[in-house]
Amino acid sequence: RHHDHDHDHDHDHDHHDHDHGHHGHDHHGHENDQGLKAMVRYLRMAPKMWHSEVNDAVVDLVAPVEGERVLDIGAGMGPAAVRAAGVGASVIAVEPTPYLRRILAARVGALGVARRLDGDVDVVDGAAEHLPVADHSIDAVWAVNTMHHWISAADGAAEIHRSLRPGGRVVLVDEDFGDPTHPHHEEWVDRHGGGSHGFTMVDAAEMGNLLEAAGLIEVDCGSRTLAGRPVLLVSARAAK
Repeated sequence: RHHDHDHDHDHDHDHHDHDHGHHGHDHHGHENDQGLKAMVRYLRMAPKMWHSEVNDAVVDLVAPVEGERVLDIGAGMGPAAVRAAGVGASVIAVEPTPYLRRILAARVGALGVARRLDGDVDVVDGAAEHLPVADHSIDAVWAVNTMHHWISAADGAAEIHRSLRPGGRVVLVDEDFGDPTHPHHEEWVDRHGGGSHGFTMVDAAEMGNLLEAAGLIEVDCGSRTLAGRPVLLVSARAAK
C-alpha cells in the first residue's frame, strides 16, 4: 500500500497504521485507514503515491509484456499498475484500503478515456494473504513497500505461489529506511526513534525462505540499490 506506498509514501509510516491483511471484517486492512484522518494523511502523501521511481524500477525488473496478466499487491494510487498497463499488460491491482481503491479506479478511468493505457487495470479489494485470483492464473506478481504490513508473510508467500502460472515471476521490494543512505532516513529515525515502534523492517532472507518453502525457485534476496535508494529485494519464479 504502497502505499513512493513510493509506495515513497512509506517513509511516512503512521499512515501505515493499516495492515495489508484480513481482520475478519468485510474489508481488508486496518480500521485506521478507513476514516477522515487517513484520507488527510493520504492526500498529504499523494504526490509520492501517484508516481514513484522505485515503483517504476520494480515494474522494469518484472518486465511485463503486452498480453500478460500481472498482479500488484498493495497498489495504492497505482504508480506501478499504471506503468505496467502502459505496456499492454492486464493488471490486477489489489488494494485493501477503500479510499485508495476509489482514487485508483478514478485514475484508471481517466487514463482509459484519454486512451493512455494499452492494457487494463482491474482494481480489487484484497491483501497478500487473500489474493482474489484463480490458481495459477498470473504471469507476474510484485509488491512495493507493503511486505512490512503483511499479517502473515508465510500466507502471503503461499498465495503468491498459488496465483502464479508455471514459470511466473515475483519481485517484492521494501525501501530500507533504516539505511543511513536512504534520503528519508532521518525522518524515519525521528518518527521511530531509531527503533521499530510498531514498524518491523522486513527480513529479506526470511521472506526468501518462505517463498522457497511455498514451492518457488530461483529465489534471490538481500539488500540492493533501486532507483538510487537502498531496498530489501526478494525475487523468485514458479517452477515450470
